[in-house]
Amino acid sequence: MSDKRLVFSLMLNLLLTIIEVVAGVFSGSLALIADGVHNFGDCGSFVIALIARKIGRLPSDTRRTFGYRRAEIIGALINLTILAITSLYLLCEAAVQLMSEHTVNGRTMVVTAGLALFVNTATAALLHAGSRGNMNVRAAYLHNLADSLSSLGVVLAGVAILWFGTAWIDAAMTILVSLYVLWQSVPDMRRAIHILMEGAPADIDTEELLAAMQGVNGVAEVHHLHLWELDEHERALEAHVVVKDPDLGRWPAIKLEIKSQLGSRFHVHHSTLELEGWDEEACQPCPPGERHC
Repeated sequence: MSDKRLVFSLMLNLLLTIIEVVAGVFSGSLALIADGVHNFGDCGSFVIALIARKIGRLPSDTRRTFGYRRAEIIGALINLTILAITSLYLLCEAAVQLMSEHTVNGRTMVVTAGLALFVNTATAALLHAGSRGNMNVRAAYLHNLADSLSSLGVVLAGVAILWFGTAWIDAAMTILVSLYVLWQSVPDMRRAIHILMEGAPADIDTEELLAAMQGVNGVAEVHHLHLWELDEHERALEAHVVVKDPDLGRWPAIKLEIKSQLGSRFHVHHSTLELEGWDEEACQPCPPGERHC
């Protein structure tokens, strides 16, 4: 998928954000403002996706030997943090609004949210094809699909206000939208922090991986094991491998078998292994509680 679709989707959502926030201020609808903030978060996701695609094409250099792949993670964490703080603010405002008398222009809510529903659905359709082979585009696609449901909720709240005059539904819908944004943001924030802290992939059992490496014929022990995520797609590993076989000619085959196990079973395709000779007199069991000494 070309970058033009992402740029076009970004411009549509940015325009929609401005319309929703302005309409929310003039109509007194906090739900419209909340939905606009959510759309602004999607603008951030489009920017991140665009930057990631640009940076991903840059080669590594002497200062960034792993390349610039984590720029996307840093940008995502900043964007998600701002989005979460804004959602908490809207939750507080909605709570205050529930306890006070106010009027809401339901007609403006319905018209503006209807426009948002159309734009979000159109954007999701625009990104659908590219979402199949790119996780960043897929995230933007899913956000817009979810926004369509959020806008539909605001439309329903506006209809309820027009028919029944129940202005409290606006604040209730704001709470629902804000909680939904937090529900979407917090797990992604935790994942971004985990990657930046060089944590092990969540889908890999480190003990199982260690056992698989030590189960390779000729391997006596594995220590100084480090497993981390380079970004959301790539993971890396480094370890010291103690080899029993004194025949150095066998060592390349042992290393190849370990790498094959790492790639096929654990999807770790970037590994650095330092092979060491086995010395029965020098090698002692690990102290109790230290399984990776």
